[in-house]
Amino acid sequence: MDYTPAVTLDLDPTTNPDVLWDLNNLPYPFDSNSFDEIHAYEVLEHCGSQGDWRFFFAQFQELWRILKPGGLLVFSVPAPGSIWVWGDPGHTRHIHPAQMTFLSRAAYATQVGKTAMTDYRHVYSADFDVVDLNVGPDTFIGVLRGKK
Repeated sequence: MDYTPAVTLDLDPTTNPDVLWDLNNLPYPFDSNSFDEIHAYEVLEHCGSQGDWRFFFAQFQELWRILKPGGLLVFSVPAPGSIWVWGDPGHTRHIHPAQMTFLSRAAYATQVGKTAMTDYRHVYSADFDVVDLNVGPDTFIGVLRGKK
C-alpha cells in the first residue's frame, strides 16, 4: 500500500508547517485533485467573515478543487449554541450544520424555490455529498465527500 505523508499548512511560522499560508488567500497553493483527504479541525471559523457568502462559497469551491474525486473533507468547528462560537476573539464566522445544504447539489435541489433559502448556484459549482454531521454540545463535526 502506498503511503503519502500528511501535508501541514498554517499561517503561523512557529508551528513549523510544511506550507506557510493564510487560508483567507485564495487560491490555495496546491494543484487540483491533490488530496484524498483534507482535515480542518477548529480552522474554518477563523476564515472569512460572517455574512461574506462570496468567500464562503469560494473557500468550499477551493477545498473541493484540491480534493481528488471522492476525497473527504473532515472538519470540526464550534457547535451552534457553544459559547466558543463567538467567545473566542479569533472567530470571524460561524459554520452552521444547515449551511451544508448549500454545498450539496442534491440537498440544494430539494430546498431552493421551496423554502426561504437563497439560490447561490450561479456562484458555486462544486458538489459534496454529506457523509456525516455530528453536533455535540461544544463541537460540530462534518464529513463531506467531493463529487466530481
